[in-house]
Amino acid sequence: MALSFDPQQLPIVGIDDHLPALTAEVLRSAAVRQRFLMPPVWTPEIKKEPRFFERTPAHASVLVGLVEHDELTVLLTQRTDHLNDHPGQISFAGGRAEESDGDAAATALREAHEEIGLEESFVDVLGAMPTYTTGTGFIVTPIVALVRPGFTVQPDPFEVADVFEVPLSFLMNPAHHRRHAVEVNGASREFYSMPWDGVDAQGRPKRFFIWGATAAMLRNLYRFLAA
Repeated sequence: MALSFDPQQLPIVGIDDHLPALTAEVLRSAAVRQRFLMPPVWTPEIKKEPRFFERTPAHASVLVGLVEHDELTVLLTQRTDHLNDHPGQISFAGGRAEESDGDAAATALREAHEEIGLEESFVDVLGAMPTYTTGTGFIVTPIVALVRPGFTVQPDPFEVADVFEVPLSFLMNPAHHRRHAVEVNGASREFYSMPWDGVDAQGRPKRFFIWGATAAMLRNLYRFLAA
């Protein structure tokens, strides 16, 4: 669905640099794994967006892949511009659940393989985050996993325009969490953005504008790891 506004042109109403960045120790693979083994008492900051339109809700899963370099990175994709849902936006690999999927993790792993060619043998699922309901009616379960380096990606050219990685430390620093507000169809909407200046598949400088549902799920991950 095409947006009636350009999120990159909206003013910034706040930056959360008053909140502490997560330390390198908290962001190590072993510490993240332990957090899922012994989860804290916490509350997701954002669970649901105002609906853009009414349609039957659909369950979906995304893979929040943490690549185990010396410093963890987050595996992200940019969707192609012609898709019906969230065209051109930055997202995790993932999609709609199918009846043949055993659970939410199976959906995320299947979709990651279909979208970017990520082999399941490289993925170690840690656990699920609380669901996040998008304005387009998807009830999304984020599946957090460690991804062993050495994998290759083969993006589906119909769905995926680019695959890239962002340091987890950048995304878990609220100084990079920018807040925006906009009114759509008479409803006030607030959202986060976390722009990342990286490089595209050809090695050229590119700004990846991480916002909306993806940024919200990353913000919830920050709250979970910080609790």
